[in-house]
Amino acid sequence: MATHAIKVPDLGEGIAEVELVAWRVQPGDTVVEDQVLADVMTDKATVEIPSPVAGRVLALGGEVGQQLAVGAELIRIDVAAQGEAVQVPAAPARAPAPEPAPAVAAAAATASAPAVRTPPSAGKPLAAPAVRHRAAVLGIDLQQIQGSAADGRILHEDLDAWLLRRQRAQAPSPPRYAERNDEEAVPVTGVRRRIAQRMQDAMRRIPHFTYVEEVDVTELELLRARLNERWDSERAHLTLLPLLVRAIVLAVPRFPQINARFDDETGVLTRHGAVHVGIATQTAVGLMVPVLRHAEARDPWSSATEIARLAEAARAGRATRDELSGSTLTVTSLGALGGIASTPIINAPEVAIVGVNRIVQRPVMKDGAVAARRMMNLSSSFDHRVVDGQLAAEFVQAVRASLECPALLFAE
Repeated sequence: MATHAIKVPDLGEGIAEVELVAWRVQPGDTVVEDQVLADVMTDKATVEIPSPVAGRVLALGGEVGQQLAVGAELIRIDVAAQGEAVQVPAAPARAPAPEPAPAVAAAAATASAPAVRTPPSAGKPLAAPAVRHRAAVLGIDLQQIQGSAADGRILHEDLDAWLLRRQRAQAPSPPRYAERNDEEAVPVTGVRRRIAQRMQDAMRRIPHFTYVEEVDVTELELLRARLNERWDSERAHLTLLPLLVRAIVLAVPRFPQINARFDDETGVLTRHGAVHVGIATQTAVGLMVPVLRHAEARDPWSSATEIARLAEAARAGRATRDELSGSTLTVTSLGALGGIASTPIINAPEVAIVGVNRIVQRPVMKDGAVAARRMMNLSSSFDHRVVDGQLAAEFVQAVRASLECPALLFAE
């Protein structure tokens, strides 16, 4: 037996360890060169680790959620098994799926069989030997399963999904008012663990204060609609976000203390001329903050195009380390779910974050008369060690002035 140990690679300057967030293979699986073996998490992004060799997996170097040092053994592969017919063991038993919610179970109980998708071709399904063995043990016809891998290959996760659909289809409908005593322990791993660590550290080290100001965006929304009507076929669709970024860019030169990063260990505040705006983005694995670089050099359409690209990359897990670092000020928004006010947490080591709340139409006194206006709150948090309350209020008022008179956004 000739074995090859694959170690955790050096993924960038300053990265001493990574978190193991997912295994793509199990002991006994055969792998080919460049096949993804595992996903690991650095302090900013998820990275796929490919295999430099072909062979059979002998042993895994850690459990999901475990921290592994750079250079530690990740996986061991029998390279002598390359090209051989390998007898693989059944995949490790999966934990039973959680009991479905009553509404889901009631709807599923009427189905006679789990829903399936038609395979992309009538040929032999692509699957690793371990997956085929497990499917045979469970009595699953692989022809009835659509593989989720890029090449249509069927994974263990696809078998799990099929089993869950079958379980739901066969589950009886529970009593409507039955007591529930089930509970589920969910390990906090991967991106969610990183978010928890960063949020805890930010709240512990930074004395936050939040300033809330309402903004009349009636004229801004009218202008935005007209611009989209005129330019949508030629330029990016404008949302509120790129216009807000432009208002922030116009305010920053008057308030350099806001567009800054504070190193509390050295006591140094670095003010930045460049405005690198972090765009808080919700993804399936948690909140990520891709960075719109040099917003000061972009018009609203350029910002809209780049924001859309960054958000799509973050949600698809393709954002690079560089795209997720280096912001000087962050914007966060929950869109239509934004509530009337919030207390956003600063994205350290920045010193400010601008939170956008939802737009609502309500009666407002204007020029001595009641008028229907579209109103929105800005909820912004600041690091009180380096930003005083008056400075923060003046900054937000400057942003407000540009939003309430949107012609200023396009004035040189």
